[in-house]
Amino acid sequence: MTEAVRFEPNLYRGTAGYYDRFRLPYPDAMIQDLVRQAAPSGNGRLLDIACGTGQLAFPLRDRFAEVWALDAEPDMTQVVRAKAIAAHADHILTVTAGAEDLNAEPGSFELIVIGNAFHRLRRTVVAELAHAWLKPGGCLALCWSTSPWAGPKDWQHALDSLIRRWQDALGAAGRVPPGWDQARQEDPDHVVLSRAGFEPVQRHEFSVEHHWTVRELAGHIRSTSFLPPSVLAEHAPEFDAALSAELGPHAADGRLTDPVSFAYELARRPGPA
Repeated sequence: MTEAVRFEPNLYRGTAGYYDRFRLPYPDAMIQDLVRQAAPSGNGRLLDIACGTGQLAFPLRDRFAEVWALDAEPDMTQVVRAKAIAAHADHILTVTAGAEDLNAEPGSFELIVIGNAFHRLRRTVVAELAHAWLKPGGCLALCWSTSPWAGPKDWQHALDSLIRRWQDALGAAGRVPPGWDQARQEDPDHVVLSRAGFEPVQRHEFSVEHHWTVRELAGHIRSTSFLPPSVLAEHAPEFDAALSAELGPHAADGRLTDPVSFAYELARRPGPA
């Protein structure tokens, strides 16, 4: 099946510092549950596709003899490499490439993870590649978290409206291709994985209450593909002022409560582990 919706490969250029500082970590309970379900041997290899600055690679690293952190954005893999050196994690290897361009032997990995990125990839191709790269019995985990502007609270609706206005004003509305979500509704992720040969997908959800400051939200927005520093450019101070004016009235003691939902969808390659 052909997927017509394509994301540009360099949408996150210049965001790595903000990404590492302002993206929320996956909760420990979710990481522990993922490890329990996937049951890595401790001697195998992990592949983190579209790894960002290592939000999954680092908390999972102690369960594997080797970790491959893969991202198409060189800024991201540079940060991962620096963090690995600082943590004396010599077994974390960085690969700057798209998922489709990775050179890996069949059966190379016990676990493959993709954090908040499967929708940006050519899902059918990547699912088929992941199935081949996994050992029999190995798992693919699609990991997700909700965005602060996507929630039900008044401040979240206000933030969503503000972001859309600024996207339009700066000519950035087209950075995310139209129709990307419709493609997933018509061909859901679990169907894509099933078609690639994975066993039925199981979803595991976790909720964490987070309290944002307006400054943290400004940093988080700069970590996104739709209003990164390259788009805000000289308008950044004006945007920050507008953000404070919009959200200030909603903040209690300077903070905004966000009921963040985290989840992972686990699929297994059939066969004995």
